[in-house]
Amino acid sequence: MTQSVISPSPVRAIVTGHSRGLGAALAELLLERQIDVLGVGRSAHPSLAQRKRSTSASRDADFVEATLDLADPAALEQWLAGGALQRFAQGAQCVVLFNNAGMVDPIAPPGAQDASAIARAVTLNVAAPLMLANALASVQAQERRIVHISSGAARNAYAGWSVYCATKAALDHHARAVALDAPDGVRISSVAPGVVDTGMQATIRSTSVDHFPLRSRFEELKQTGKLATPEDSARQLIDYALSDAFGTSPIADVREVAP
Repeated sequence: MTQSVISPSPVRAIVTGHSRGLGAALAELLLERQIDVLGVGRSAHPSLAQRKRSTSASRDADFVEATLDLADPAALEQWLAGGALQRFAQGAQCVVLFNNAGMVDPIAPPGAQDASAIARAVTLNVAAPLMLANALASVQAQERRIVHISSGAARNAYAGWSVYCATKAALDHHARAVALDAPDGVRISSVAPGVVDTGMQATIRSTSVDHFPLRSRFEELKQTGKLATPEDSARQLIDYALSDAFGTSPIADVREVAP
């Protein structure tokens, strides 16, 4: 079924974890669609920065980035208080937030998890997306769309992934609750992107079987070419995020809902 899509011209997008993997693919494809992008993450994206410097005079879309550690809540709070997000959104009809940044560590059963890794994962995977979603809901734009990048781990429990499963499930439940709040002009969905061939997958495959008993399943996905590319997953996510269908369900799988 054909679904109408927001015209790119009045749209701006915020992408967290934009320097590599799925986040980089999201930023690059959004720019190709002439959608301004604000990248937020611990590392800069040198090729996009160079692209802006070398072609900004001829490009309609603009790329800006904020380099900060999203696992540091004080740093994120200070950045939000500075008004950078509001300035980026000013004048846009629709602003889309892709809460993409996240981490799979610690991968281990309870008792073998590093305490600081637990704290960092909960902050990066949960606190940062919720802080950014709250900030986006307050910006002056006719429409604000919040895309939590979820996971099958939010909906199915995996041995060794208790922290990752819990943090991704938190995003799903946040989306459900925000949908009940129904703030004016805000749409939200926590979207599973499928199993994507990123650095996170390499981390999973390098984990000991004692800590992650299902490792062989992910090794087989890599060996048989069944992992989605970041570009394909990003394209599906963007198509869905810009479609009229976005937000009709607070929980989604991009493989089932993308136009």
